[in-house]
Amino acid sequence: MLFRTAFAALAAATLSTASVLPRQSNTSVASVLPTSFKWSSTGPLIFPKDDGRNLAGIKDPTVVLVDGTYHVFASTSKEEGYNLVYLNFTSFEEASSAPFFYLDQAPLGGGYRAAPQVFYFAPQKLWYLVYQNGNAAYSTNPDISNPAAWTAPKTFYPDTPQIIQDGLEGGYWVDMWVICDDIKCHLFSSDDNGRLYRSETLLSQYPEGFTNTSIALSEPNKFDLFEAACIYKLANTDSYLLVVEAIGTDSQRWFRSWTSPSIEGPWAELAASEDHPFARSNNVVFDGGAGAWTKSISHGEVIRSLTDQTLTIDPCEEGLQFLYQGIRPEEDEGSYNALPWKLALITLTNPLCGESPPPCPSPGFRVRSQS
Repeated sequence: MLFRTAFAALAAATLSTASVLPRQSNTSVASVLPTSFKWSSTGPLIFPKDDGRNLAGIKDPTVVLVDGTYHVFASTSKEEGYNLVYLNFTSFEEASSAPFFYLDQAPLGGGYRAAPQVFYFAPQKLWYLVYQNGNAAYSTNPDISNPAAWTAPKTFYPDTPQIIQDGLEGGYWVDMWVICDDIKCHLFSSDDNGRLYRSETLLSQYPEGFTNTSIALSEPNKFDLFEAACIYKLANTDSYLLVVEAIGTDSQRWFRSWTSPSIEGPWAELAASEDHPFARSNNVVFDGGAGAWTKSISHGEVIRSLTDQTLTIDPCEEGLQFLYQGIRPEEDEGSYNALPWKLALITLTNPLCGESPPPCPSPGFRVRSQS
């Protein structure tokens, strides 16, 4: 989606290897994911600070959990434009007080950068931060806990692929997402016009060589397949989970979901209607004194402790938590860039396997250490 303080100290040592992935099996999706999802939500946990930046919102989070520390990257937004911010903490109770490091202080630089995705690319022993800058861009870093080390942007494509250019009238090229299997890496993106695109390159050539851009999924109503797509490998299965943000008949944001035996599709609906959603205000219970602080469950990401390029999540062993952006209904008006989005956390409350989820917010499920 459509930008001074330095850390006194940064947690976590340099990470040089990826998490060990669970053994594959033929367990079905039906054994690890419910067909009807129920969630509990916190109130706002991460929001702009009074630090002279005059930000309107914090949005589009990506998050990984590494050796007990949550690493969060997000877009910073205000009327003038977008950039990126980083923070870390060991418990969501600490999230609101975690120092911000604005990535325009790193070689990644100022200017338009938005909608980040972070993962560890094990073959190169590098962290990748993928984001949009008018193209599909990336920066790298050997140490996720050192935000000052993110490199200057490079792009995956020389320019916008023609098939995407052809579909952009009235829309925007947004929300890049990379996921790899044993042979290929795949780059997904959206056009705000009801189409989800996929490009591919060989794992051995990544980040170079993305080609064969095609439409992976489409809807005649653009609001039914709008933006913010995330794709994950489901641990101990041969299946993938796709979630995409939609705009509902009530103009509120929510998420639909699909599954597939391959990153290349085809995709079968899992929970994909307004009365049967992946995540929407009608299947989220808001905890504590916060009340239903938002009607939109918008751009976010599943918390990953298996951090490598396969984007594997394990709903059975680790539960399912999703860091999302929301907005108070009374503040949801005016220029989109200047809307005061804040980040909150939903936790799945009806898992099919494993133990009952912890109270929300939580200090985290069991962590797979780096080795």
